Amino acid sequence: MKQLVELYKEWRGSEPATCERLAGAGSNRAYYRMTDGDGQSVIGCIGTSRDENHAFVYLARHFEKRQLPVPRVLAVSDDELRYLQQDLGSQSLYDAIRGGREAGGRYTLAEQQLLRQTIRELPDVQFRGARGLDFSHCYPQPEFDVEGVLFDLNYFKYCFLKATELDFHELKLEADFRLLAKDLTAERSDSFLYRDFQARNVMVKGDGLFFIDFQGGRRGPFYYDLASFLWQASAKYPDRLRRELIDEYYAAAQQFIEMPKREHFDRRLQLFVLFRTLQVLGAYGFRGYFEQKKHFIDSIPPAIQNLRELLSAQTLPYPYLSGILQRLTELPQFQRIEVSAQTRSDGYKTTDRNPYKAHPKDGPATFSKYDAQGPLVVKVFSFSYRKGIPEDESGNGGGYVFDCRSTHNPGRYEPYKQLTGLDEPVVRFLEDDGEILTFLDSVYRLADAHVERYIQRGFTSLMFAFGCTGGQHRSVYSAQHLAEHIHQKFGVEVRIVHREQGISQVLKD
Repeated sequence: MKQLVELYKEWRGSEPATCERLAGAGSNRAYYRMTDGDGQSVIGCIGTSRDENHAFVYLARHFEKRQLPVPRVLAVSDDELRYLQQDLGSQSLYDAIRGGREAGGRYTLAEQQLLRQTIRELPDVQFRGARGLDFSHCYPQPEFDVEGVLFDLNYFKYCFLKATELDFHELKLEADFRLLAKDLTAERSDSFLYRDFQARNVMVKGDGLFFIDFQGGRRGPFYYDLASFLWQASAKYPDRLRRELIDEYYAAAQQFIEMPKREHFDRRLQLFVLFRTLQVLGAYGFRGYFEQKKHFIDSIPPAIQNLRELLSAQTLPYPYLSGILQRLTELPQFQRIEVSAQTRSDGYKTTDRNPYKAHPKDGPATFSKYDAQGPLVVKVFSFSYRKGIPEDESGNGGGYVFDCRSTHNPGRYEPYKQLTGLDEPVVRFLEDDGEILTFLDSVYRLADAHVERYIQRGFTSLMFAFGCTGGQHRSVYSAQHLAEHIHQKFGVEVRIVHREQGISQVLKD
């Protein structure tokens, strides 16, 4: 620390007025915010590896020459174990989209826009950043290759798979690991592989985004970073948003290279999703099981869920590995998942048995004519009480009707009178006020239990309706968000009708 202060003094001409250590994550590097008497701050870094620091400094200066949004390096010690860089503030993209993540993947329009902006700028770093870059400066290796892939796959095996005590044949698993490594490195790429491209490594400053912590980058396939970002275990990106972000990336990347045909691109991307998922499980196993860091232990269930969804979506060309991974997802310690994981692939589950446990005194079971029909279709309405409750057309007698009129009404205020609950200003008004979120928490609990039982019993129709005074603001917001919540969680078809606005929408995979 004393030597970092000396470096600051040499650069600034005086010692820092304050020096605050910043919270770390998985890295052994230590970061400090160092402020002068006028309140101007920089970030000081103390690293344990000269080569790693050298890689960051070289890449940062190269990217700055390419006019990429990265922190400017201000000073470096002679031994390269310490350096000063531009302070980009304290808000990462991870912080900026916290609301959507904590809402289970229900991202606001503003949060979605930040994600789209990030994905559009990623090809800049990958392709423009690679121009003229001397990859020999990269750490710990200059290129993504078979040996590196096998290292990460064995990291998964020893730090995660063996820790679960799941039995497996090491030679058969190793054979599939080698096949996967060969496939991942089959196409040479001259792009810059960021390696740790995630929301925590993107800083939000004003209207701009800045990229940090790229010191582990190297020459490699661009698919890797896209898989790393979009399948980040804790992000909970809904499938629809993920697909839209992939489209954004594909379009942006075409400005730099001739992209492969979309079918080939999607197939290659899924291979990297598999690899990245195994890689992060290895890291979570080491940091969580061995170092006992809670953040990494908490990240394991969503990573297993990503793996489960990947296995259900396609047949992998590695039969023994696939079998081991399937058994892994079925271990009791990883069964803390929602019903959506079991039903998402086909959208519903039917049964030919009574879903309730019988009691000896109950007598023989009888069945409803609606049991085991499936698939379930959920209809969600918004309406004005002045014009009556929407009629149910299924013949089942309708379902829930929720009254939103107890919550704060944006329609009372002039700026919102011509808008609806689908418009960003109204969304922000309602969410900042908070009453509507508390109201919907209770609705979600009721709806989740009801949808789950309807799926289990193979029922075909369920209806929810939200009413308010004019059917314009609160009811529209509530209906839209419940519909998206049900679709994202359970994977069933949801039909939305905002009756008074004349808007209809169908959500289905």
